[in-house]
Amino acid sequence: MSDNFSQFLNLVLIPALGKTLYMVIISTIIASILGFILAIVLIVTDRNGLKPNRVIYSILDFIINIFRSFPFIILIVAIIPLTRFIAGKSIGETAALVPLTIGAAPFIARVIEGALKEVDKGLIEAAKSFGASDMQIIFRVMVKEALPSIISGITLSIISILGYSAMAGAVGAGGLGAVALTYGYQRFDNQVMFYTVFTLIVLVQILQSIGNVAYKKLR
Repeated sequence: MSDNFSQFLNLVLIPALGKTLYMVIISTIIASILGFILAIVLIVTDRNGLKPNRVIYSILDFIINIFRSFPFIILIVAIIPLTRFIAGKSIGETAALVPLTIGAAPFIARVIEGALKEVDKGLIEAAKSFGASDMQIIFRVMVKEALPSIISGITLSIISILGYSAMAGAVGAGGLGAVALTYGYQRFDNQVMFYTVFTLIVLVQILQSIGNVAYKKLR
């Protein structure tokens, strides 16, 4: 039993964990960058923003809402042509980065937008009275004040992306989701399912703990 578990651990579970971390880390970085840019544009062009622009805000708001309304498993299938165009293939861990990023970026944008909207308006007005430029107000006042909430939101987003990556495993992306489906569900192996779920639980706890520590340090 121990030999079988050792082989499963070394040959299946650990490589799958590495693939999952690869998908989660890379897609989180790209989605966070895109989400941050989208959130800045939304907050600036909002009717109460620094440069109100109803047309830009409405269009961007509509696009983000469309992508947020897609169940992730459907999004993976719907954008296969785009995935193939960007990644050169539609299956595998690298290909999964495309739907993972597209699925997560709108969510992160809303999280960051919400955090920025919570910044005290008095601080913004004070910065304006001192002659601060729009860029200074955005990055030295709004982003700085909202950073703890942004970190907390991105932590939540990472955990969501981890769940997305497990679903991506069902369509050939590899990782822990593929292990649970192939070795656990299809082969009716409850032990494999348990090991996979346990690994995901531990991973979520670690990620949440890191996020909590970062949030407390930045407050």
